[in-house]
Amino acid sequence: MNSSAVTLSVRRRDGEVVENQVWSTATLDLLRLAAPWRTFRWYKGQKHYSGTYWSATTQSHVSYESRLELARLLFADFDSSVHGIAAQPFLLKAVVEGKVRKHIPDYFLITEQGPVVVDVKPYQRLAKPVVAFTFAWTRQAVESRGWRYEMWSEPPEAELENIRFLAGFRREWLFAPDLLDALRRADLDGVPMGEAAERLPGPEPCVRAAIHHLLWRHDLHMDLTEPLLPSGVLRRSA
Repeated sequence: MNSSAVTLSVRRRDGEVVENQVWSTATLDLLRLAAPWRTFRWYKGQKHYSGTYWSATTQSHVSYESRLELARLLFADFDSSVHGIAAQPFLLKAVVEGKVRKHIPDYFLITEQGPVVVDVKPYQRLAKPVVAFTFAWTRQAVESRGWRYEMWSEPPEAELENIRFLAGFRREWLFAPDLLDALRRADLDGVPMGEAAERLPGPEPCVRAAIHHLLWRHDLHMDLTEPLLPSGVLRRSA
């Protein structure tokens, strides 16, 4: 595929549409501020589950069109290396096998390791010829820029449930700064989470909630491949 023949169109947040930009020269500034290309619809009886999620990363709402897309959004928001998230960021066009092909990726992530273009699809649908074909030429276009392309499907259930739970504690302004500072200073490395909540003065539910916020922020760590339990051991960031 000739990357110079690949183009993209972007809808800015002010509603202006920038069409047919050369893919190989489109700037990050253009993509970082992209609004969703498609209109998200909600209607009675629809088969997919659409909505918006308030992202701690972007400090704004990000759209999703399915529960699986919401799951990927949760993982992106939890990932401390991600600094920007855009949903349905652009319309990509390319001539493949003599025909004009079009595709709208699900997410565009700006990470410390570089941009990542993400398509979300259930495992059972990845083998469908039309899906495999679309994702193959999209990957080729994305990787021609030195960016990473990701096909994302169902994550491990326990890890998803833990991240979904911790996301309930992502809003930092809900926590007393003095309590967060005290927890950051406390020697909690190797301490079971249930015991840690008893080590600081104050209502135990508030302390426990603040610990969950620090887990979301990666100031503290636990094994998220297993269910979060009071017996789970806390670890400090390296």
